[in-house]
Amino acid sequence: MVQTGRTPSAKETMSKEAMSAERKVALTSGRDMWNLKSVNEMGLGSVTITDGPHGLRKTDPESNSILLGLPATCFPTASGLAASWDPHLLEEVGSAIGREARTQGVAVVLGPGANIKRHPLCGRNFEYFSEDPLLTGAMAGALIMGIQSTGIGTSLKHFAVNNQETMRMVLDAIVDERTLREIYLAGFEEAIKLAAPTTVMCAYNKLNGIYGSENHWLLTEILRNQWGFDGLVMTDWGATNDRATGITAGLDLEMPGSKGMNDPSVLDAISAGRLDQQTLDEAVERVIKVIAAGNEALADPEPCDYDQHHGLARRAAAESAVLLTNNGLLPLDRSQDVAIIGGFALDPRYQGAGSSMVTPTRLDTALDAARTLVGDAGSVSFAQGYVATSDDIRPDLIAKAVEVAGAADVAVVFAGLPPSYESEAYDRSHLRLPQQHIDLISRVAEANPNTVVVLSNGAPVAMPWVDKPAAILEAYLGGQAGGSGIVDVLFGEVTPGGKLAETFPILQSDVGSDPWFPGVGRQVQYREGIYVGYRWFDSAGLDVAFPFGHGLSYTTFEYSNAVVTADSAGADGEVRITVRVDVTNIGERVGAEVVQLYVRPLDGLIERPDRELKAFQKIHLDPGASLTVVLHLDSRCFAHFDTGTLEWQIEGGAYELLVGSSSRDIRCRTDCEIQSDFVPARHGDDESVGSPTRESVADESRFVAMLGHPIPPATPVRPFTRNTTLGEASAVLPGVLLTKLAQKMVRVQFGDSLDENLRSIIEHALTETPLRVLASSSRGKISLRTLDTIVRVLNTWPHRSVRAARG
Repeated sequence: MVQTGRTPSAKETMSKEAMSAERKVALTSGRDMWNLKSVNEMGLGSVTITDGPHGLRKTDPESNSILLGLPATCFPTASGLAASWDPHLLEEVGSAIGREARTQGVAVVLGPGANIKRHPLCGRNFEYFSEDPLLTGAMAGALIMGIQSTGIGTSLKHFAVNNQETMRMVLDAIVDERTLREIYLAGFEEAIKLAAPTTVMCAYNKLNGIYGSENHWLLTEILRNQWGFDGLVMTDWGATNDRATGITAGLDLEMPGSKGMNDPSVLDAISAGRLDQQTLDEAVERVIKVIAAGNEALADPEPCDYDQHHGLARRAAAESAVLLTNNGLLPLDRSQDVAIIGGFALDPRYQGAGSSMVTPTRLDTALDAARTLVGDAGSVSFAQGYVATSDDIRPDLIAKAVEVAGAADVAVVFAGLPPSYESEAYDRSHLRLPQQHIDLISRVAEANPNTVVVLSNGAPVAMPWVDKPAAILEAYLGGQAGGSGIVDVLFGEVTPGGKLAETFPILQSDVGSDPWFPGVGRQVQYREGIYVGYRWFDSAGLDVAFPFGHGLSYTTFEYSNAVVTADSAGADGEVRITVRVDVTNIGERVGAEVVQLYVRPLDGLIERPDRELKAFQKIHLDPGASLTVVLHLDSRCFAHFDTGTLEWQIEGGAYELLVGSSSRDIRCRTDCEIQSDFVPARHGDDESVGSPTRESVADESRFVAMLGHPIPPATPVRPFTRNTTLGEASAVLPGVLLTKLAQKMVRVQFGDSLDENLRSIIEHALTETPLRVLASSSRGKISLRTLDTIVRVLNTWPHRSVRAARG
């Protein structure tokens, strides 16, 4: 059993048993937006929970905005931290976040996110770690352990299959069980078994027709019964559909609190026998555990060292940077005349937009950091090149940048994606940089061959200009100290050691899931199955811009002497294999390398990706130093999920073990023979399974076979229901008026605290918000009875196009 939090005392349990049904039901909903209810009969005060995947975002009580928080350290986002491939660093960052939570009186930090990067256009990919479940689970688990080492709780999210923002609150993801088990659930499983998070947050979307908050198979059968999780399950904010059904399925806590709106339906379910009293008691028990643990952890608040945390953020930014290309220009020399080009050097893009936005304690800029580091040894000039907060075309700014770059020894162009290009609540529409950035890179590189491009973005971008700069450094969204951390890498104060945690495609259309992303209407089909990220590109043999695991260094590492030792190769039902490989730093600088081990089946009847990451280790070596890296493989590393037996099974046969510096930079190869009694079903008359193609994964009959049943029809828009979105309701005139009212409510709530980008995010999110969320978030102003009346009115009104035709 995975143990989480503290166990209530006998006194607390007795008090809980004496509670009325009404009191118990009330405890399974939050007090308000960010707080759980107090349990006065047990002497437990209310506790605060708040966002914090890469830094704390506790709402400022003096502000009227739910998005603007008290100052806290903003670390690199998950997309950057994952590129470090360093669980120890993630644990350090987590510990710092936990200490800040204790200082600010926060009991549970809502993070990390462990959703798989199915497609690079997902607008929230900056909050997620990787396209690979092993790396995702290891990074998420390390961050959880760091936070919880301080006594503060965490919430692993969004469980499960929340891989896009488009229609996320009502979307139905159609996924076969093998793909779920091997790709989309495996990262959660790894993190839960590794770190035992205090809570798990369910996703908004449906999975195969059932909302995440009501999915008994996910929340009870898998999460609790199979994985042994004994913590609390809460909803994402506004993800409650039917709370009574949710509690029956394994949900414990509705967030935010709905001011008692949903309590009567839960009580009715108890009276009617649809909700078992013991199930409710178990949910209440888990809520009390979290409240009690929060009271205990926050009994003695401790001040934290924000300056020290800023230094950690700087180191994290440097260690997360990935050197994509380098013709020898980097590292730069302080004595050079360096032209810094681009608005991000002065107004950095350091985090993503949405609920994870952190108010930083301070903010470093690359321009200031470069001038400080260079001092009197050389010179640093600057040209804006573009407006950081927009994608406006400004030829005058490019002309000035070309002039400044041409007069320098080296030009460093800071480019990337403006805030409006990627955010929670919507997905990106393309992989391109703004045209202004593309033109700037091309023109500056023409004017000065010694041009370096530094990218600030939360997810992969297309690079048709890749051959023009002398070097490209992927900085991701580097947090509040990203400017200094990147300058440390540019000038060789830190040797880059980051590796891509995701594949950078050449074209969007090359992505395995692209034909089915983001779906049609309320449904998205995962027809590509297990072929996600490098599993698709490497299996299909497609060229990529930069492969999974790629990252250059200022030094060179040599691999040799790969040796396999099999303590057990399946004869006793277990696999225990050790791979040893010698790695030597043959360069002249201290450096870090990530040794990656991929398993590749050489034969067999089971359809498998060409290779899969099954172990990795980050090492640091002085010049001339060597280390024998030891990597372990167990039964799961060779197993697939068999939908016939509903068990993890190993297909016996030969496997190649690939040790390298990326999925395509393999330095050592060895093999092993695995024994197994499992006999797989034969695929027709074929003796083996070939490589996947776009045509083969697109085949509908193949997808139906994977699912084991016909593809379910998408949910129709009409008739309107409580789950109709405002955008869908706008097909009739009352829906248009309702949407305008909701927008007005947002403007009243936030006043002038929103900039243009945040306002557009919220207004876009409103169009895909279900009507039920308007009621639950109205603080009692819209009852369920009123909501049902609105729905009836909407259904009696003809479509606007019909009215226009009649007119």
